[in-house]
Amino acid sequence: MSSASAPATLPVDLAVIGQVITAVADDDIARSRRQLVSQIEIHPHYAEALTGIEAYSQLIVLFWMHRARPLESWLTHPRGNPELPLTGVLASRGRAHPNPIGLAVVDLIARRGNTLEVRRLDAFNGTPVIDIKPYDHYDVFPDPSVPDWFRQRL
Repeated sequence: MSSASAPATLPVDLAVIGQVITAVADDDIARSRRQLVSQIEIHPHYAEALTGIEAYSQLIVLFWMHRARPLESWLTHPRGNPELPLTGVLASRGRAHPNPIGLAVVDLIARRGNTLEVRRLDAFNGTPVIDIKPYDHYDVFPDPSVPDWFRQRL
């Protein structure tokens, strides 16, 4: 990592609004993520905040990757593949980031009370959920530019 002095940290308080519930083993999450169905159990305190969410077909889920390993370097091989070029952690989609915040755009299958059933949430069982936002046309960017390595099959 850079020898430059570290930036100041902020006294940030995050509310855990729920948790991910899945029966899929950790090692199988990445392989099955496109079809993975899991639940997000929202804490009853926040249940009212879900009012109207069932009108959306997709959601943006922000979660705290509480089991991510601490950073050893600001550079990484994307997807853990040493054949891919060294890339800055902020230019990759891996778990190793200065703040282990995960983001997934998921399909909303159903809402049952304070539980959301979703598809495509690549988070481990018990992962803390810190926010949910509706996904809408504002968020769509057709054909974004990405590095060549990103288009390679997993």
